[in-house]
Amino acid sequence: MSKKDEFKSFVSNKPELAKYIENGQMTWQKFYELYDIYGEDSSVWNDYSRKETVNTDSGVSKINELFKSVDMNSIKEHINTAQKALDFVQELTGKSTDVISKTPVTPRPLNKFFED
Repeated sequence: MSKKDEFKSFVSNKPELAKYIENGQMTWQKFYELYDIYGEDSSVWNDYSRKETVNTDSGVSKINELFKSVDMNSIKEHINTAQKALDFVQELTGKSTDVISKTPVTPRPLNKFFED
């Protein structure tokens, strides 16, 4: 069995390593290099499995991180811009209905041609 196949079977027994790949903290190449240098039974792997048990990424923590990265000033500026646009549209539609309703309606005279 080649070193690559041994690494694949080792990784299949340690699924917690995939979390580090998903989070972008490690790559499979780096894990392979650690495996190649230290082997399966090294204490290096204890660091990754210990962190996994302590660091459980739940949905709540991901949402919390998302809210921490939000710039509230930027959101406030976008809301103000949208409000100004809505006020402008409302002003345009409000004036056009006011102008139409203020003009008096007079019936047009009937013109008879050819002695109808």
